[in-house]
Amino acid sequence: PSVLPHENKFGPRASSESEPMSRQLRIDYPGAFFHVFSRGNRKQEIFLSDDDRFFFLKILGEAALDFGIRFHAYCLMPNHYHLLIEDLYGALSKALHAINTRYTVYFNKKNDRCGHLFQGRFKSILVEAETYAWELVRYIHLNPVRAGLVSRPEQYHWSSHQEYVGAKQKQPWLCSSVILGRHDRTRTEDRELFEKFVLAGIGLEPHPDFEASRRSGILGTPSFIDRISA
Repeated sequence: PSVLPHENKFGPRASSESEPMSRQLRIDYPGAFFHVFSRGNRKQEIFLSDDDRFFFLKILGEAALDFGIRFHAYCLMPNHYHLLIEDLYGALSKALHAINTRYTVYFNKKNDRCGHLFQGRFKSILVEAETYAWELVRYIHLNPVRAGLVSRPEQYHWSSHQEYVGAKQKQPWLCSSVILGRHDRTRTEDRELFEKFVLAGIGLEPHPDFEASRRSGILGTPSFIDRISA
């Protein structure tokens, strides 16, 4: 929607969280897209069974309803996860805090452990979706291939790739229409084009702008970065 409840009339804002000087400010605003990822503390595994993965996906679905966020892609790796999120109401930090906290409580109770499960705060990169959405979803879906877990992305059960290409039923909270429905094509044509695009990325280095985005916290064209920075 063009107008959202609680929309900030003055554009993007820094998060109201207390930020040490060594941390980048989180820039958040209604309708923003983010590449979100979080790793296990000391690179430990955060998913030990399929039950763990099913529970985490359940938490994502509940967070979509509770905080007004849309998930456009996901990938659950053994010791970290990746998400492409659209933040409808500027509640990204609250949503991810709830997701990580609830999963940590579940994981610790199940495995009779205590303490931190995740390595610090979640990481987020503000994304210019109009330019980088396809590249970013390809990057997320190819994570299991780059890690040597599978040879092709459709073989991995714990990313949204199978849902994108119609190999399994889509999670009700996964929004694939923004990525697939970019042109006047049928759904089958959309899926075939997207699948070819992802497969063409096997063996290629990630988009060169991705590394810079990890340092700046923004993935976008120079004009987008200048506008957000200002």
